[in-house]
Amino acid sequence: MNQRWISCDGDGNTGTPPDPRVVTRRAALGRVLAGAALAGWAGHSALAQVALGGKPDAGRDVLVTLFLRGAADGLSMIIPHGDPDYYRARPTLAIARKTALDLDGFFGLHPALGALAPHFHEGRMATVHAVGSQDRTRSHFEAMATMERGLPDNRATSSSGWLGRYLTATPAVSPSPLRAVAWGDLLPDSLRGAIDTTVLSSLGDFRLDLPSGRAGNLTAALAGLYAGGEDAVSAAGRETLSVLNSLHRIDPAHYRPENAATYPKTDLGVGLRQVACLIKANVGLEVACLDRGGWDTHVGQGGATGWLAQQLTDIGDSLGAFMQDLGASHLGRVTVVVMTEFGRRVAENSGLGTDHGRASALFVLGGGVNGGRVYGRWPGLAPDKLEGPGDLPVTTDYRTILAEIIARRLSPTTPLPAVFPGGAPGTDSFLGIVRAA
Repeated sequence: MNQRWISCDGDGNTGTPPDPRVVTRRAALGRVLAGAALAGWAGHSALAQVALGGKPDAGRDVLVTLFLRGAADGLSMIIPHGDPDYYRARPTLAIARKTALDLDGFFGLHPALGALAPHFHEGRMATVHAVGSQDRTRSHFEAMATMERGLPDNRATSSSGWLGRYLTATPAVSPSPLRAVAWGDLLPDSLRGAIDTTVLSSLGDFRLDLPSGRAGNLTAALAGLYAGGEDAVSAAGRETLSVLNSLHRIDPAHYRPENAATYPKTDLGVGLRQVACLIKANVGLEVACLDRGGWDTHVGQGGATGWLAQQLTDIGDSLGAFMQDLGASHLGRVTVVVMTEFGRRVAENSGLGTDHGRASALFVLGGGVNGGRVYGRWPGLAPDKLEGPGDLPVTTDYRTILAEIIARRLSPTTPLPAVFPGGAPGTDSFLGIVRAA
């Protein structure tokens, strides 16, 4: 994936990207799942607590986060076709009202996201508009760091991520090495600070990497080694072998989606397909993180067709297939959040694109969502309602939605101040976007 947008200056000019944020543990996980590696799993505090008899919370949702890196244009994803200033500001890029997929008479869905429209109207999807953080740098790197760390703005300091703090503060449902999984090559900032996390590019990385014919012998030997022990290492060893057996049984390479779902053969489609595989396998997955780049549309953005539409087609088709694949039997315990670091300028530029802005749109999908609504306070697009150089202002703090999902879907006993330092959102600020589990 091209990462040059990370150092974009806001006007389409790029420089040298920053150093990679963190080295992954994929090699340690994927290559050797014996001896020291199993002891490493047992060393995780939350993992050891559950392995030694902690009572898991079996009612917890699986949280799937999708980060659109590069600042996705919320005004194109959720189109304010009822606001005449939208068409004045974008004479070329605006999506015609008759082309938008109407949601509530004022907002519409980009036609490339058509696979998600039934989920909105049937109550499994909601959106929040004019959402974002209080970071005003309009820098991709600063804004992503702020949002992934769960901070109010870039002045607050924390080296850990909001998901990392959530996982640390919340006892695990089961002692699984697949409790939190990120798909890609780098651990996302949101998971920094958590010790029971795994970075994978494929479920094929989670295996005993031995010559053909020897894996079965070693698995049997490890099963005997860890069979009778009551210590944390033995418990973690049994759980890891159980995960290996589950993955072998479901055979991820030949996983067959249900309900006639067809995933796009894209990185996102493949990633979501593997997430669905893990959810159905009941291997202890609680958090899955995915990324999708390519949203820095300074030039040639397009409207109903073009560059942005191609990006959105992948999002809509991949998420649509994921929702269809899980179906009613699994969606009841899954919550999906789609977010981006900031939005785009309201007015189009001379390159038929949009520059860095402030607020964008956020999606929440799943069986526990109070869907069929566009949440948030719409400030309007009249020039006197805009912020700075002409941007949609933020009227809903992104952390409000994340906090509500934690409190109502994931773990109501987890203290929100431990997850969101610098002033955690209060329950009185919740939008009612999800129902209590």
